[in-house]
Amino acid sequence: MGRVIVGMSGGVDSATAAFLLQEAGHDVIGVTFRTWSGGGSRCCEIDEARETARKLNIPYHVLNCVSDFRKNVEAPFIEDYLRGLTPNPCVICNREVKWARLLYAAELLGADTVATGHYASAIRLENGRYAIQKAADVQKDQSYMLYRLTQEQLSRTVLPLGGLTKTEVRRIAERAGLPSASRPDSQEVCFVTEGSYGDYIETHAGRELPGEGDFVDEQGNVLGKHHGIFRYTVGQRKGLGLSLGRPVYVKDIRPETNEVVIADENSLYRTEILCGRLNFMSLPGIAEHETIRATVKIRYRHEGAEAALNPAYPGRVLVRFANPVRAATPGQSAVFYDSADRVIGGGVILPSDASL
Repeated sequence: MGRVIVGMSGGVDSATAAFLLQEAGHDVIGVTFRTWSGGGSRCCEIDEARETARKLNIPYHVLNCVSDFRKNVEAPFIEDYLRGLTPNPCVICNREVKWARLLYAAELLGADTVATGHYASAIRLENGRYAIQKAADVQKDQSYMLYRLTQEQLSRTVLPLGGLTKTEVRRIAERAGLPSASRPDSQEVCFVTEGSYGDYIETHAGRELPGEGDFVDEQGNVLGKHHGIFRYTVGQRKGLGLSLGRPVYVKDIRPETNEVVIADENSLYRTEILCGRLNFMSLPGIAEHETIRATVKIRYRHEGAEAALNPAYPGRVLVRFANPVRAATPGQSAVFYDSADRVIGGGVILPSDASL
């Protein structure tokens, strides 16, 4: 029944997590991370979290994380798009900002444990390592977004909503009289509040951006002009502005030549991907010549596909799928699960030149 720091976003999930921990007898302290400067609509997050803390009668603090967020999340987000990648900013934010600052707050406020409203569970395995377990609510499961957490971070983490469905969470919030019980879920990247990702990059890059270039087919034939490689992602169909008499998709992005490769849908399927920027959870890694069977998700909403994992060379894992997967996008994360729905680990999908 120790002290726990709860990251509160102003939404129903983190509010319910705080309530459940308090109901279980913990000494709960709420914190919200301010990751933006100035005012604007996002200030409502702080007001809503503070309202919940007042309802629960728990201490509440706002932590200024603007510089950390710019350095670790926004700047890499922009740079990845300019390199022809499609990043997962929330994955990076969880490890480098949210959990880092939660544990910092825990040290300052004398807490042993930190918590959030993510739909997943943090568990300790028989081998002594910590891992993330998929949530009971398959539609809300957020284990994919947590795969980069370190063993130290996991060892001090509790996720109260892992065994609950969204319906149950809202019911608990209503019973507790929490002001966020009926608030809708947020859907988009938190710092892109207006316009498209491309618009955001144009506004915040702080330097001259690559301009128009060529749409080309797989043979190098020019098909038209694009409006900047950072406005496209592998698998994209809409918004290309091409009239070729058939559906076409982005197959590849080539920042070195400022080209976007266009192809038919069949060209999007792959049987192998190479992953870098690895992080392992349930295992310390994959030994040389070892093969691990896993279910691999190549994007957040991907249902997962059966695959074999092999070490390729230091810092790389080769993923071979039993059946081809569609639009494995460089920059996105591939997350590996065992047969018990526990995260083995994961990494970033590499482009064809494996330059990450």
